Amino acid sequence: MSVTTVAILMLDGVQALDVAGPVDVFAEANAFIGRKDRYETVLVGRTRKPLRASNGMQLMPDLSLGDEAPRFDIVLVAGGPGLPTAPADAAVSKWLRTAASRARLHGSVCTGAFVLGHAGLLDGRTVTTHWQNAAHLAERFPAATVEYDRIYLRDGKLVTSAGVTAGIDLALAMVREDHGAAVALAVAKRLVVVAQRQGGQSQFSPYLAATPSRADSPVARVQAYVMANIGARLTLDALAAEVGMSGRNLVRLFVADTGMTPHAFIERARIDIARNLLEGSTLPLKSIAYKCGFVTVDRMRVLFQQRLGISPAQYRASFR
Repeated sequence: MSVTTVAILMLDGVQALDVAGPVDVFAEANAFIGRKDRYETVLVGRTRKPLRASNGMQLMPDLSLGDEAPRFDIVLVAGGPGLPTAPADAAVSKWLRTAASRARLHGSVCTGAFVLGHAGLLDGRTVTTHWQNAAHLAERFPAATVEYDRIYLRDGKLVTSAGVTAGIDLALAMVREDHGAAVALAVAKRLVVVAQRQGGQSQFSPYLAATPSRADSPVARVQAYVMANIGARLTLDALAAEVGMSGRNLVRLFVADTGMTPHAFIERARIDIARNLLEGSTLPLKSIAYKCGFVTVDRMRVLFQQRLGISPAQYRASFR
């Protein structure tokens, strides 16, 4: 190993925790690794003038886009509330493409993914962002595959994280990869955070991802039926009969109202309930699979791996 240089690009209105979280992880890691292997973090802004974060704090960049910069090992874009609707910035995109091409890893925290998208760095990649902005990211950059349920993701040289504090999880994952689990655990303890919040932990319940436009709509009634009968065999015909329409019309209406199919909602609901049981109970995996309608542990394991990237047992171990 050698010194690892980390550049964090922050734009006006940046979320302060998107910057401070990763910076503190890398700074704390330096206490547990040799000096020759330390992390050096550099804050980059459009200019070197202080910029105002979304919470009113002033942050001071170390470098500007126009400065001659060294090759960075890791390049991250911090998020901010205004980034999902901000237009592309040619100077920022150019700097990012150059810096990313030279870096070992590049990526984003939270809505920083939108800046990567404008630079063309999300095309053909699987990524995540804050759950509130995931659908917009997918719509704005259709060449990317957006995962709604991830705390962080790595796709080749690209790393992305969910909202705000998930930047800490992303940075801890990098420390773990560079220096091992013991160092990452020590850093997490120093920061008093959940040490093993793995990348697959769900950000939110299925209702937050699929809220119908009206509480009394057929879609809302189907959702309520699903949640009340989560352990039952939930067929499309049964759901359609519950609201007096054809299966085809229900799928069309469900997708239009929530952006997902009834089948996808059922899977998310089952995973969410199983997740809560894994976190807060000592029930055997077989009992949880049955209660949540997976029928078998193997089916539950397959869906956890597909949706969250980890097994139910690994998920439970994160809370022990």
